[in-house]
Amino acid sequence: MERSNTAAGHHHSGHEHHELTNILLECAQACEKCMAACLEEKDVSTMAHCIELDRDCAEICFLGAKLAIRDAEVFHSYLVVCEEACRICAEECSKHDHDHCKACAAACRRCEQACHEHHGQQQMA
Repeated sequence: MERSNTAAGHHHSGHEHHELTNILLECAQACEKCMAACLEEKDVSTMAHCIELDRDCAEICFLGAKLAIRDAEVFHSYLVVCEEACRICAEECSKHDHDHCKACAAACRRCEQACHEHHGQQQMA
């Protein structure tokens, strides 16, 4: 059975996501840097939740970028997960006064907003 390139079949949006891919990768990179820096803090135990969320957010955003690059069928739906991971990570990083946490929170907020705007556009389409 031949499947069409529509919502009922295997769907690709047909457009590239360069800007969003870059935002997802920048967020993942900021989370990775924050996680590494948190591990160097004097009292690592106070940073445990931040490290955990940095790791999750980085992995989620890296996968989001991969899905964007290949214009995967689940990409737009997956952005809801990315948005939530970024929101939670930004909230945690905002609780800490370290420069790496501030930079990570800013990157996560930017990515959260970009994911929200992009999957919101697709829902309206």
